[in-house]
Amino acid sequence: MVSSKIPRSSGPLDDIDTQLVELLKANARMPNSRLAELVGVAQSTCITRVRSLEDRGVITGYTARVSPAALGLSLQALISVSIKSGARQSISAFSDDISSRTEVLQLFFLGGAEDFVIHVATRDSDHLREFVVANLSAHPSVASTRTSIVFEHVVN
Repeated sequence: MVSSKIPRSSGPLDDIDTQLVELLKANARMPNSRLAELVGVAQSTCITRVRSLEDRGVITGYTARVSPAALGLSLQALISVSIKSGARQSISAFSDDISSRTEVLQLFFLGGAEDFVIHVATRDSDHLREFVVANLSAHPSVASTRTSIVFEHVVN
């Protein structure tokens, strides 16, 4: 799982860093030689820049995007979760427990009306219902849930 934590101590990105980030966002498997060519720097400079972006926490990881539907998980949903006021001390344990579930694509810890939004992928509506009942409604820390079906998901 890729974390989206705030970068460590990274100064402002210059034009080359910004171009590298955009190119790697579009294709993380792009070879260093092609990256260097596209941004107009030597290959040694390019790899040094990319490593610096990683060390500074600007680039936090590389991952393959996999279609949940291709894995038989054709129904996606966003589930808003409110934690009981007396269970605030267990937020970290709840987060760890839920994020380990195979159905969970993303988990967002929020400030606002809901405490979490969970992006899940399931086989069908029965599987979604089972996930909500077994993992959320029955969880001792959960006060309430609200489920919204995803019709379309665009990744930017």
